[in-house]
Amino acid sequence: MLRKNIIATALIIGVFALSGFAQRSATFTGTAVIYGSGFNTRTVTRTFTLKVDRVTPAEDAARYLTTLEQGGQNALMDEIRNNDLGQFTLGGSLGRDLNAVIFDTHDGKTRIRAIFDRWVGFGELRTGARSVDYPFGYVEILVDPKTGRGDGTIIPAAQVRFKRGKNGATDTVEIEDFGIYPGRLIGVRSRGNIAM
Repeated sequence: MLRKNIIATALIIGVFALSGFAQRSATFTGTAVIYGSGFNTRTVTRTFTLKVDRVTPAEDAARYLTTLEQGGQNALMDEIRNNDLGQFTLGGSLGRDLNAVIFDTHDGKTRIRAIFDRWVGFGELRTGARSVDYPFGYVEILVDPKTGRGDGTIIPAAQVRFKRGKNGATDTVEIEDFGIYPGRLIGVRSRGNIAM
């Protein structure tokens, strides 16, 4: 099965340091368009709310990066699972606590990246489906700080890996989508403090 990889470049300590700026509270709402894969190829559209109460402190982010490098995604999940930095809600589903949140700037826009322990269906667990190897949910939003509007990406089931840069290249964190294509977050509107 084809998979789309999203490479979150430069998620190394230098960029993680940006998460240490003043704490903020912000809410982002919009529509999520999630493309089906495997046996269920149906496209699903749901409203979403991303409520950020706090960002991940720089020292914690650096520690998480080391955990990911040395122990892999399961060790990372064990370390961040109990963090509660806000909440992500999709449609009428029960919200998921945000386990790590980073704000930075990208092309003049405010970028919000968040990961959380994703929704896992009973059928997945009972049958030991391959999807259980994708334990994270990942959301990335770009918002124009002047208008408070933007768009983004959602990966409902993601693997997270550390990739060491070769020949002097930058180390990266690779986020792999279980589906063929990542979903889209459209019509995003923000309320609260999103300025750097």
